[in-house]
Amino acid sequence: MSAGINTYKTDLREIFFTLFEQFGFGQVAGQVPYEAWGSDEARAVLTETYRFAREVLGPLNSVGDREGCRVEKGSVFTPTGFKDAWKKLYEQGFKTVAVSPDHGGQGAPMMLQVTVEEILSGANTAFNMYPGLAFGAAEVIAECGTPEQQKQFVERMLNGTWGGTMCLTEPHAGSDVGAAKSTARRNPDGTYSIRGTKIFISGGDHDMADNIIHLVLARIDGASPGTKGLSLFIVPKRRINADGSAGAANDVAVGSIEHKMGINGSATCVINFGESDNCVGELVGTVEHVGMSQMFKMMNGARIAVGIQGLGLASAAYYNALDYAKDRKQGSHFTKWKDPTAPRAAIIEHPDVRRMLLEMKAHIEGIRSLIIKLAMHLDKARQLAGKDDDAASYHRGQVEVLTPLVKAYSSDQAFRLCAQAIQVYGGAGYIQDYPVEQYTRDSKIFSIYEGTNHIQAMDLVGRKMGQAGGAHFQQFMGDVGTFVETHREHAIFGDAVKTLAAAQEGLMSSAMALFGWSQDGAKFPLIPLSANRFLQMMSEVAVGWLLLDAAIVAEKAAASLSADHPDKAFYDGKKYSALWYARNVLPNVEHAARLIALEDTSPMDITDAAFASV
Repeated sequence: MSAGINTYKTDLREIFFTLFEQFGFGQVAGQVPYEAWGSDEARAVLTETYRFAREVLGPLNSVGDREGCRVEKGSVFTPTGFKDAWKKLYEQGFKTVAVSPDHGGQGAPMMLQVTVEEILSGANTAFNMYPGLAFGAAEVIAECGTPEQQKQFVERMLNGTWGGTMCLTEPHAGSDVGAAKSTARRNPDGTYSIRGTKIFISGGDHDMADNIIHLVLARIDGASPGTKGLSLFIVPKRRINADGSAGAANDVAVGSIEHKMGINGSATCVINFGESDNCVGELVGTVEHVGMSQMFKMMNGARIAVGIQGLGLASAAYYNALDYAKDRKQGSHFTKWKDPTAPRAAIIEHPDVRRMLLEMKAHIEGIRSLIIKLAMHLDKARQLAGKDDDAASYHRGQVEVLTPLVKAYSSDQAFRLCAQAIQVYGGAGYIQDYPVEQYTRDSKIFSIYEGTNHIQAMDLVGRKMGQAGGAHFQQFMGDVGTFVETHREHAIFGDAVKTLAAAQEGLMSSAMALFGWSQDGAKFPLIPLSANRFLQMMSEVAVGWLLLDAAIVAEKAAASLSADHPDKAFYDGKKYSALWYARNVLPNVEHAARLIALEDTSPMDITDAAFASV
């Protein structure tokens, strides 16, 4: 693959359908606080985002993968073209579409921002991580910081003047954040002296912004052990001058950058704070020991962002594989396989290739619906706050239960589907002449960072399902149930809807099993043993539901079109995505429920010595 060749592609018609036809963007836009936005404005933004992704970010994707980042004299330098792309990204406002006008943004619904992010991440995941981390860190300061901190940091971090990071992980701790050893010592002037080492810091340093604002979890001297003793600090790479500009170095040093399997254009840093005992930070807000709750405001957004990354790469892999399958000729048509003189057929004519492509199509469309649905709940919760508190609470609750599904299911499927794209290509997909091998390497990290997918599963079964006395989960199940009862006898999709109903019953039986185990100390280990399986089951129910919902919307829209209308084939595609998923994936939920009911404890029963004789 030559340098500078764009390989990114997506289907704006599909994105427009999900945003406007399935989830009614117009029912959110045009109303306070989104009164300046409508469907025409959203279409224009997405069209321009796609142009930028194709012309600027896409050609840099393979460049970043080959070049990676480098450290010179303690500073990180990004791959060729990244710095110019950063400048263009912010000049054109792609990262501030949904930012409040109070912070220099455009105030659009999150439904639009997540689709913008899908395109940017799909075109160049490694590059888009830099502004993504800055955005998340700025949101924490905007919500938790003092008015002075908001004025000092937020807009500069949102407009690309400064970058940002989140610094949780330490060498000895990994996901065990409560074991953090980084310290903070109170200074007479109200600041804190920060000391410690953080690892796996995405975008930990780079040459695209004037300053990097680190959000650092540390334990103030004398604070209690565990997560309850942690506080969150604003620690700039360079100290801030009185006029707000970046000044002298702040004893924040890049120890090294990791050499990784993928996302090589993203600098994953080891950062040492206070090696010379001269690193100064300030508490986020005014209350000590609430760092974890503050950081989780960023983590929840980051987990949704990872789900978007997964969708972006899986989608790009699918559309590349689809184009290749249409163009690549190999073998005769399956109806003429015994005829050696038959013309060679495009591989899209081969049944197994068609199966793989439809599997990819169905998953991608369903995951996109899941992500936009979550964003719709965010938008409606904001609109209804203070006007209809019960409705707003319902929408916030759905965001809570859907977030671990979006993060875990999208990221797991992204890696699997990118690998399946390689299979469509055959041997060609395994070499760097085509983009799918990079997509596969880049996508593996999604199931690991921002909380591994087992953490997402435990968050779902251990926390989210029990929130509000279980109301959020029950409302989710009620929404699925309402859909089932409405469409159970549908002329085209009735049988598929009944399959969804059976899957929902299996999911509920497993939920009851989890609840029973939580009340029985002897069976408690069954919860972590089954959590991943349960998250996948719930994700498959959600995706199956939303694919059928989309298919019914499409079927109604197609009914009024002429036979030769160009949208006829598009709407037909929605039908087959839903039917394939209902017939091939939803039955797995019933099977998984039976497996959970077996209460298998083999992984706990086997001794350490029995795993291997070496």
